[in-house]
Amino acid sequence: MAESKARTLTYKGRPVRRKENLIYYGSMGEKYIIMLDILATRKVGELDVATRVSVQLQYTDPDLKGRERIVRKSEKNSLYSAMDLGSVWLTRALASG
Repeated sequence: MAESKARTLTYKGRPVRRKENLIYYGSMGEKYIIMLDILATRKVGELDVATRVSVQLQYTDPDLKGRERIVRKSEKNSLYSAMDLGSVWLTRALASG
C-alpha cells in the first residue's frame, strides 16, 4: 500500500497552515511565527475575499502567555498585503536572532 503524503502549502519557502479564519505562517520550531486573523470578508462571485486582516508577529515560546507573545501587530485590507507584511516581519525577526 502506497503512503500518501499530505502536501504542505508554503509561501516564500515557509509553511502556511489555516484553521478557520486563522492562518499561521512560519515554523513553530523557529523563534517567531506570523498569525493572520481574517476579521472581515466580502463575497466576490461565490468566493469570500478577506477585506480586513490582523497581522501579528509572535514568539513561539510556549511558556509565554497570549499577550506576552505578541512582538508587533497591524491590520491590512487584503490577505495579500497581510501575507506580504508578515513575510517581511518574519524574515527580519529571524535574521536578527
